[in-house]
Amino acid sequence: MRAWQVKELADPEQALALEEVEKPAQENGQVLIKTQTAALNFFDILLCQGKYQEKPPLPFTPGAEIAGTVEAAGEGSAFQIGQKVLARPALPAGGLAEWVSVPEDAVFTVSESMSFHEAAAMYITYQTGYYALHHRGNIKEGDVLLVHAGSGGVGSAAIQLGKATGARIIATAGGPEKVQVCKDLGADVAIDYRADDFVDIVKKETDGKGADIIFDPVGSDTFDRSRKCIAFAGRLLVIGFAGGRIPEAPANHALVKNYSVVGVHWGYFARLYEEEMENIHKTLCSMYEEGKIQPLIYGQFSFDDVPNALNLMGDRKTYGKLVVDVGE
Repeated sequence: MRAWQVKELADPEQALALEEVEKPAQENGQVLIKTQTAALNFFDILLCQGKYQEKPPLPFTPGAEIAGTVEAAGEGSAFQIGQKVLARPALPAGGLAEWVSVPEDAVFTVSESMSFHEAAAMYITYQTGYYALHHRGNIKEGDVLLVHAGSGGVGSAAIQLGKATGARIIATAGGPEKVQVCKDLGADVAIDYRADDFVDIVKKETDGKGADIIFDPVGSDTFDRSRKCIAFAGRLLVIGFAGGRIPEAPANHALVKNYSVVGVHWGYFARLYEEEMENIHKTLCSMYEEGKIQPLIYGQFSFDDVPNALNLMGDRKTYGKLVVDVGE
């Protein structure tokens, strides 16, 4: 079978090679899946560059989200041959491969009404967004939610999830096209951070109160400025550091404004609380069926075009999720 492998640590076009490798076997406790689609994430770029916290030995296959059909499962498995599923393959045998063999607890059923593209694009971003907003942010109807990088994969999920809760959504994005994406997703206010100061606009839109919850996958200066427009007793959710610099928050400022800086490490949560993660998946599938959420897909790429797709993502030229057609 064909699989993308990181052969050396570098930018994706240099690091990745499309190789013929042995098809995985269905082992005890695992499900063999014919991959139809795979979703790309920013951390796939970091893995290629050797800058991610996980550093598997070379060569390895990246790709953390796939959707496909079950080809084989063990006796007594909850999954049936031919069933549509999504899965999270683990390094070093990631999902950018024509077949994956995945532990059964890393496989999830999806509705037949959901396309393979949507299924692959739904998992990490919506799980992260739901866990952040509901488990860590305690979001409720009427809250003001500020979502940074609102047109991105996790940001677009946060806008939809916040809107479904009844929150008022203020989103930031870079450039008119991405601002319009946020509005189309349901943001009540969308700010082009390249042209306007989001701090001033958030204060104006909330009569000086500030945002009750700030969803920040950017870090860097965005985090620093977010502290200036957070409400009393607000929650600043630390999702990631796409901006590069890992910021610091002075404890005296958190004390004076009585806000919380809240870490959101969904991957660790998922390992510790598998049953609760499964409950979130069921909730998200119900929300999809009700039309409350729908994965935002920037584009569909051929399997041969993975390095180019990752480069586009790295250049901040995309929005939503990038999905790769792996199967025929």
